[in-house]
Amino acid sequence: MRVLMLDAPQAMLDERRRLGHDVRDEMWDGVLHMVPPPGGAHQHFGATFLMLVGPVALARGLRAQYETGLFRTATDYRVPDLVFFRPEHFSERGVEGADLVLEIRSEDDETYDKIDFYGRVGVREMIVAHPHERRVELFRALGGRLVPVQPGAEGELTSEVLGIVLRTVDGKLEISWSGGSATV
Repeated sequence: MRVLMLDAPQAMLDERRRLGHDVRDEMWDGVLHMVPPPGGAHQHFGATFLMLVGPVALARGLRAQYETGLFRTATDYRVPDLVFFRPEHFSERGVEGADLVLEIRSEDDETYDKIDFYGRVGVREMIVAHPHERRVELFRALGGRLVPVQPGAEGELTSEVLGIVLRTVDGKLEISWSGGSATV
């Protein structure tokens, strides 16, 4: 269900904040997007991916965080499921730049609508994960835009940011990196 409110009552916004229901809300050029909480498959995929790839990111000098705001301005930000960034991009409100974002698809979400924003704020790569199918798409920066990366001959996608290879085999997502591998 989509809802458009031209003016949201302040009492409603205050109540959402008080209850913690606003933590995934996003601001798109001053327009509030109220994002529902993710489901079980979504959360399981994200947590597993973070546990597996987090140490790889740390070894590359990157930090990884779950559901952290990525800001262009105070009235223009998105909340990717996972964000990988350099420590100097961390701020009190979230992050002010990122090397890679991971968006986990949920039914009727706005993942693909966020691609241009991520390109504009300088994200180098974006992974779009489909948790039920255990497959991913990879987008890479080219001329200020994120464009799809075509899989290799065996269906593999290589993240230059994380130094990992991703591919779906027998219904599981294989992730490999120098010195290790795992499946999600």
